[in-house]
Amino acid sequence: MATVLIVDDDAALRDALGEVVADCGHAPRFAPSGEIALTMLANDTVDAMILDLRMPGLDGLEVLRRVRTRSTSLPVTVLTAHASAANTIEAMRLGAFDHLTKPVGRAELVRVVRGMLALNEGWAGSNGKPAVQPEGLIGVCEAMRAVQKTIGLLADSDTTVLITGETGTGKEVVARAIHDHGNRAAAPFVAVNCAAIPSELMESELFGHVKGAFTGASTDRMGAFRQAAGGTLFLDEIGDMDMALQAKILRALQERTVTPIGGKPLSVDVRVVAATHRDLRQRVREGGFREDLFYRLHVIPIHLPPLRERRADILPLAEAFLAQAGNKALDADAAARLVAHNWPGNVRELRNVVERVAVLVRGPVVTAADIDFLGRSDHPRPADGPADPPDDDLASAVAKLETAMIRRALDRCAGNRTEAARLLGIHRPLLYAKMKRYGIEVFEEQTASVSNPDAAEGA
Repeated sequence: MATVLIVDDDAALRDALGEVVADCGHAPRFAPSGEIALTMLANDTVDAMILDLRMPGLDGLEVLRRVRTRSTSLPVTVLTAHASAANTIEAMRLGAFDHLTKPVGRAELVRVVRGMLALNEGWAGSNGKPAVQPEGLIGVCEAMRAVQKTIGLLADSDTTVLITGETGTGKEVVARAIHDHGNRAAAPFVAVNCAAIPSELMESELFGHVKGAFTGASTDRMGAFRQAAGGTLFLDEIGDMDMALQAKILRALQERTVTPIGGKPLSVDVRVVAATHRDLRQRVREGGFREDLFYRLHVIPIHLPPLRERRADILPLAEAFLAQAGNKALDADAAARLVAHNWPGNVRELRNVVERVAVLVRGPVVTAADIDFLGRSDHPRPADGPADPPDDDLASAVAKLETAMIRRALDRCAGNRTEAARLLGIHRPLLYAKMKRYGIEVFEEQTASVSNPDAAEGA
């Protein structure tokens, strides 16, 4: 029987959590404050902890920081009614097992308790530091919460990250969040758009050149790799990079050296985060992208869903942009209009719309009439909106829907069936059975999970 310490200033919630822990066959212990919890940890043996974020006195993050100075092995799950990108990322960076939003369902709590107690002694946390709120990294939907947790887990590593998603979904914002929350935050963040620079200039842009290396090279140039020394190099739209240059990028990643044009190889200490809106697997199949570079970049993938698939984030994003642009408010009809729009340009389009109304609307409130320029029929029906039912019988329609959802989940999880089952909310054996029934075959890539940083480092 394991001991689980429940830390929350709400007595009713403590009791409810304790009942679930007891039903799992373990002994709950209770602390009404962070100070009392730290005292109990100093004097008693505890196997896991459930920790509220907002409490009088020491808050949950400060308690977690102090716990990590004493022990890196104690699994801790943080609960909050007010999840934000900053506190989610910081909790995960400090070594939290999970970060859950209240109210927490019984099944979710059972999963967390069992998961924490199944951890081995190799659990590792990291030293604390003040949370940084990355501008624009706003998201309350489950997909963005997963992105925030992933950022917290990988921020302090040097592992290469590949961010995918449609144009305008915020790939550079995520890259900056990885940098800002990691141990390279004090060093430079250098962004290079691989699609915006002519291929004949890209080598010099990335690796630099020495004076006299070619006509017009009147001075030495460091190049982006060396400009980002000690920090992060963000290679945006890497899917558009010339094939010849891809080989040099691969060598730089493998050997941690760069060769300026006309110069000698130089060692570099830089973390690379790449991004693309293209399907790199398809590019590999077409011969437009090197397969070895793809796998070197695809150590930890992060996929950003389009805004039409994260409608819960539309209003928080719009309100944040309005506050930045002019501190105006949305009325109910305007809010409904924004949520109903399909946003083909994603978050970038939303920001542009908000900036437009902030300038043109004189009053303090934005109405639906103020955003009539969005149009009512310019865009197709939202992907998650109502659709006409198919003509098939019920069993055939269900089979088609299940097949489409399974394929989409597998694509999002890069073929990882365990993650796909979790995304679909079903058990893995059931997913396997359905894949067999519907004849779905998938190549599960040998890529490292963010929950296994040792495997990621060895990729």
